Amino acid sequence: MDKNFDSTYSRYYDLLYYDKDYEKEVPYIIELIRSVDPKAAKVLELGFGTGNHAALLCKKGYKVTGIERSEEMVTIAKEKFIDGFTPVIADIENYNLHTTFDAAISLFHVVSYLTENAALINCFKSTSEHLKDGGIFIFDVWYSPAVYHQQPETRIKRINNNDIDVIRLAEPLLHTGKNVVDVNYEIIVMDRKTKLTDVYYEKHPMRHFSIPEINLLATITGFKIIRVEEFLTANQPSENTWGVCFILQKDLNA
Repeated sequence: MDKNFDSTYSRYYDLLYYDKDYEKEVPYIIELIRSVDPKAAKVLELGFGTGNHAALLCKKGYKVTGIERSEEMVTIAKEKFIDGFTPVIADIENYNLHTTFDAAISLFHVVSYLTENAALINCFKSTSEHLKDGGIFIFDVWYSPAVYHQQPETRIKRINNNDIDVIRLAEPLLHTGKNVVDVNYEIIVMDRKTKLTDVYYEKHPMRHFSIPEINLLATITGFKIIRVEEFLTANQPSENTWGVCFILQKDLNA
């Protein structure tokens, strides 16, 4: 996995995604978990960011262990003092927590950051090893038909708080032979009191997937697909569906 979410992006993460609807996403995830395992209580979250999904899951009674490789993100999550949440600094490509879980989740396109086949296989195998028999793995990714139909576009986002004004420019670069889009970020931060400005740059390579591709990946790592749908709406994926949610189950016959 390429290095991203360094101290710069981590520092402004919650501000940049202030409009992300965690309050809507978490009940949706809980419904998916309960549809397969109503008694599920232990959840593993891969790439938990600053802990916003975990915080709401814990409020609903789940015990969540989260894996995040960014030390800065983990620090921010710990400062939120989330009861029932155990954050761990580790890489989702290869980890060993010496325990098993009822369900694993990986949200906000974290799996799309795994651009190499070896990284994907390692992540899925590690996740399978950490699930109980019949445990489920829920994740969302960029969907290839939509990426090629809609084409990623340059976007500008402006946000602020009492201290700073932030402008984020996101410019995509498609690598069609690799099913990867490089999202090149330019982040401009201005101190509202001093008017001093800093500029930061990051590249976030994102892989997009087809359903047959995920099906093959699931098969070779001990899973089977039990549900595929548009994230949040549960609609059937189409060329207009940028984010697709997959629900895999640990295959007892694998």
